Amino acid sequence: MDEKKNDPEIKTEKVSIPDISPVDACVDHGRNILATQLGFVKEKNFDFAPEFRDMTTQLYLFGVMWKYAEDLDNVENARETAFAAMETMLVRDNTKPKDAAKRVEFLKKMSKMEDGSNALAVAIGYDSQSDDHSLVEVFEHYTDDIQVSGAFWRLYDRSRKTMLYGGLFVAFVVIWFVTLFMPGNSTLAILAAGLISAALFVIPVFLVALLIYHLKLKKAKQSI
Repeated sequence: MDEKKNDPEIKTEKVSIPDISPVDACVDHGRNILATQLGFVKEKNFDFAPEFRDMTTQLYLFGVMWKYAEDLDNVENARETAFAAMETMLVRDNTKPKDAAKRVEFLKKMSKMEDGSNALAVAIGYDSQSDDHSLVEVFEHYTDDIQVSGAFWRLYDRSRKTMLYGGLFVAFVVIWFVTLFMPGNSTLAILAAGLISAALFVIPVFLVALLIYHLKLKKAKQSI
């Protein structure tokens, strides 16, 4: 046995590991970091509007992948590589390629402030360390901002649904009433009656929702 091990003519088979592209490497790194960070965020039970929560998380993740891409070989533009990784990740998560491209363009705009500096989520993601609570830190900056709160989003969502379904219901009832009890009207006149009645319902609901939003926002500013 010892003679075989020392025989120079006996060659051991090497296991070749396929190369991974910088984009794929960023995606893998980003997913690993995000899995840990989302666990920390879940423990905090933050209540943010879904769109704000998703945008902030994606900007943070972009910052993480941007920093990681700078340490990879064969990467000329780490920032663009990170955005390419974000788009790849979205597509792999079943987002349509066209929608993924639009989302990345939106994130590019939101990643910079008016003065050219990086957005808060990007900066914290870029400077984050393994297993820290950096994503929690990002969200904690916005816990007192009522404009991105989940309560405000639910108010908006309820108001939108009330205006949509309520307006359609009122229009249907008016059209049915005019058609059944006021025969002889033209189709155009019946449709006009339905649209006007729907508008008379939607406009007050919109104004009330706007007033509630204004009062809540004013109260929140006074409490700061």
